[in-house]
Amino acid sequence: MSRLTHVVSGPYAPPVPARELTVVSADGARLHAEMHGPEGAPPVVLAHGWTCSTAFWAAQTRELAADHRVIAYDQRGHGRSPASPVCTTQALADDLEAVLAATLAPGEKAVVVGHSMGGMTVLAAAARPRFRAHTAAVLLCSTGSARLVAEARVVPIRAGRPRTWLTARILGSRAPLGPVTPVAKRILKYATMGAGSTPAMVEACARVVHACPRDVRHAWSRALEALDLSDGVRELTVPTEVVVGTADRLTPPVHARALVAALPYCVGSTELPGLGHMTPVEAPELVTGKIRDLVMTYAENTADAVGTGDTADVANTANTVDTADAPIKEGA
Repeated sequence: MSRLTHVVSGPYAPPVPARELTVVSADGARLHAEMHGPEGAPPVVLAHGWTCSTAFWAAQTRELAADHRVIAYDQRGHGRSPASPVCTTQALADDLEAVLAATLAPGEKAVVVGHSMGGMTVLAAAARPRFRAHTAAVLLCSTGSARLVAEARVVPIRAGRPRTWLTARILGSRAPLGPVTPVAKRILKYATMGAGSTPAMVEACARVVHACPRDVRHAWSRALEALDLSDGVRELTVPTEVVVGTADRLTPPVHARALVAALPYCVGSTELPGLGHMTPVEAPELVTGKIRDLVMTYAENTADAVGTGDTADVANTANTVDTADAPIKEGA
């Protein structure tokens, strides 16, 4: 599995989950998932981005778990989820559907939050019946639906073929990231975070990103390079809010504005001055607050509608296995 080297103290240290499980996706891929907070509380599902893991959501998980049931999972190949030879947006949609079925009761709806590739996961699943049956509202953070490489601003030259080519080579590199050194943190901060991000924020993000195996990082970069989920945007018919940092070099505001223009039911859009791509880490209180608002407005009563018992007893248990049975994948 990925080398879990997340920070172990401070606001970005992941809290201990109340329960862990392994969810089996449609093609047999096994996904690490964890649940925080009280059973019967309004559910929130968190889907992280490329090269990240459940640890990325530490600040949101800790705050929301006081009065929400927080469900976070590792995308295939990330965190504790073993790598898979299938790296497609359809596989991401299958995985999200499997997590929803395994952790929510029939008829229960959650607020689903996607950051970066997690947002693309939501767009890929938008037309799926199971996604629609289990989703009350969506928050999309720092994401896009198409032209990711062409619009990225990691390479500081004018837009065009040379910049697109260089960006693809950099983001798709197989080179190991190596240890988290001061130089590595400066590079990561430049590429993914705003100038005002604190050392603690940079350290937390660097440790999560550097834990991703290089083969997984490369495979998913190729999938994202060719991504076009424009149809998925139009299929996302639940209430959806969009957040982006104005200094985001990976998914700059042009993507958020295109989403807002195309979404059938956009309920809000926020551009955060000076913030980069890692908005849940760079603006944890704001992102958490928006999740809470979406729950209160669109999802607070869904748990009552299906009862307040243990959802593990009524979820699709055929798609889960005990975590102790899950195979361990060697790090890169």
